[in-house]
Amino acid sequence: MDSFSKVFIAGHNGMVGSAIWRNLEVMGYVNLIGRSSKELDLRNQQAVAKVFEQEKPEYVFVAAAKVGGIMANDTYRAEFIYDNIQIQNNVIHQSYVSGIKKLLFLGSSCIYPRDCPQPMKEEYLLTGTLEQTNEPYAIAKIAGIKTCENYYKQYGVNFISAMPTNLYGPKDNYDLEGSHVLPALIRKIHLGKALENNDWDTVRWDLDKNPINGINGRASLDEIIKMLYKFGISCVIDNSSSIIDSASVTIKLWGTGKPFREFLHVDDLAKACVFLMKELDAKELIDENISHLNVGSGEEISIFDLAKLVKKTIGFKGKLEFDDEKPDGTPRKIMDSTRLNVKGWNRVISLEQGLVSVYNEFKNRY
Repeated sequence: MDSFSKVFIAGHNGMVGSAIWRNLEVMGYVNLIGRSSKELDLRNQQAVAKVFEQEKPEYVFVAAAKVGGIMANDTYRAEFIYDNIQIQNNVIHQSYVSGIKKLLFLGSSCIYPRDCPQPMKEEYLLTGTLEQTNEPYAIAKIAGIKTCENYYKQYGVNFISAMPTNLYGPKDNYDLEGSHVLPALIRKIHLGKALENNDWDTVRWDLDKNPINGINGRASLDEIIKMLYKFGISCVIDNSSSIIDSASVTIKLWGTGKPFREFLHVDDLAKACVFLMKELDAKELIDENISHLNVGSGEEISIFDLAKLVKKTIGFKGKLEFDDEKPDGTPRKIMDSTRLNVKGWNRVISLEQGLVSVYNEFKNRY
């Protein structure tokens, strides 16, 4: 793959796809191909085939997916399995039909068993029961990995897969009904800080930019307070709409806070994807009896400590509480990225650095 290669990035407007696009642009790639979801429904086989016929890409990154946090995964189970299988099947199969040179499929760390030995090695795939809250999404991603593996085994095509850990960064999804844990924490605590500062303008501005459950910044104060409470953001106000004291602002979070998670900035993942597109072939995976390579930071943090770190980064002084009646999800998920590290890739952005930059990006967006 060189700077004049035609590269199709499926999902180029999403957090991962846009990061890959940015990275390739910085590296001097000039023939990048992307389609928005309005321009191309990747679930439509005929539409995907038409784009491949028109554009004739040489390399393909499959970064398109329907994604969400624990609430979204557990609520929209049918959509998560159907949409993701449709998207990846269409892009992977059409890449084969079109005779592209190489494809990289991106999965998720949720493909590993719920009680997987830690850290999770590539060979642990399909060795145990999946976490039930995100089983449909995990099954779809496993299907994508195995599709790439078996297209190589039958047709000899150079299709590879990479499994990133939990991601964060520019263009993340901060919707409180469907976001992952880190962006949800950032937005909740950001709103909590605005409340303790009596900054209703910031609260209304936030809701205008990204309404929650149909409530926007033009709603009544009572509607806003009730909506925030539904999502674990509570406070005590007097008749003049002022917070009585900052100690009355409380953020309630799902679960016990005990599970551990690993986080990787999406810009680090983008560099890893381009690195793998250049340095890894499908034959290497098969020769090692694995289906993919892990991409992680190598560091983990409890949800409790993550919440405290986000609180410190944002400057929130109120209370954090955990609702242990809500599910925790998988107890621990840290990936063993030794194989990728040995090949010469390592993450650059620490979690502390990344949180500062992503919170600044969040404030600029909202």
